[in-house]
Amino acid sequence: MENMSLYDRLGGQEGIIKVVDQFYDYVLADGRVNHFFRKTDMKRQRLHQSLFISFATGGPNHYTGQSMRKAHEGMNLTDEHFDTIVELLARALRDFHVAETEIVEVANTIEPLRKDIVGA
Repeated sequence: MENMSLYDRLGGQEGIIKVVDQFYDYVLADGRVNHFFRKTDMKRQRLHQSLFISFATGGPNHYTGQSMRKAHEGMNLTDEHFDTIVELLARALRDFHVAETEIVEVANTIEPLRKDIVGA
């Protein structure tokens, strides 16, 4: 198991799609961040997020979305918003019984993106 990529440990594309769907259910219900998605095509957003997380965790690179900076430009996101998203993603991962070590690994994988997202 230790030789498996994080992507594989999360259940591959199928597992990631399930987590992303649950994650966005949490996001859309959370008043701290849901307003950022009012005008978002959520079907498309869920697909792009699934592809991005797959790529970021060592899966195939099928992500063709914008850079993180470009995608979040002008949204005035703060560290609090970023932390909320990480919190909700961790919650969704826990719903699928992902081990805390993998949750920390996911958080560590997306943490370097903070500089491109916050204040973009």
